[in-house]
Amino acid sequence: MERTVAARLAFKTTADTKIALAVAVARNAGYTSLEESLSVTSCGVEMPLTELTDHHGGRFHYMEFTDPAEVLVDYAATVAGTAAPEEPGLMELIRYVRPSRYAESDRLLPTAYAEFGGLQGWELLLAVRNWVYSELRYVSGSSRGTDGAVETLLHRRGVCRDFAHLAIALLRSKNIPARLAAVYAPGLSPMDFHAVAEAHINGAWHVIDPTGLAPRESMLRITAGRDSSDTAFLSTIGGSLVLTDLRVMATVSGDLPEEDPARPVIIR
Repeated sequence: MERTVAARLAFKTTADTKIALAVAVARNAGYTSLEESLSVTSCGVEMPLTELTDHHGGRFHYMEFTDPAEVLVDYAATVAGTAAPEEPGLMELIRYVRPSRYAESDRLLPTAYAEFGGLQGWELLLAVRNWVYSELRYVSGSSRGTDGAVETLLHRRGVCRDFAHLAIALLRSKNIPARLAAVYAPGLSPMDFHAVAEAHINGAWHVIDPTGLAPRESMLRITAGRDSSDTAFLSTIGGSLVLTDLRVMATVSGDLPEEDPARPVIIR
């Protein structure tokens, strides 16, 4: 499988702003090839970047702006082949069964047991996926950056990260390690960065997408973590910024895979 992705971001910063950018495809030894380019310019001048490695092959690019700046980011990558499956350690599985900032599994434990009873394994994953899909409405711009799974359930609407947070919290409530993955998603409409849930069962991380907006088989990982606090495509570490433009592109060679929510899938 060959996938081609790209992202263009434009933003304005205040003075003394430090930024962590997460748009690059995650590194994985299983890919046949990964060709990519990343350019960050301000007033036409290339900015220095520091690449930092995060969990699961994720890469963040760190930059600093002493003075207010207008910044343009251009990223493009072509990836051939499929990623090798991860082999998580025990500490990782413990981390992903705990409550986190946007996935308050401790508060949703009664809901999880009332809705999903004695379900386990893939049957549980599919039941959670279908329940979140049916209970929430996808409404662009309907959620706040501070909303977690509980708030999403109360409002019964959200965007992809809200759907993923609710699924993750419900799975953790049932003692299933679950995490959020930020991905490029060929077939997504409207095109954007996408967020899905992954759960560890039967020795592997299986992906579910409660939005049902894109085929899982062609998704390409950017980052993964406890929730969106670990995976944001653009975050400030001091200072502030205003995003003025965002464009994302993701395609796959040949036809898009047909999506069957009932079929187990691993992000490759």
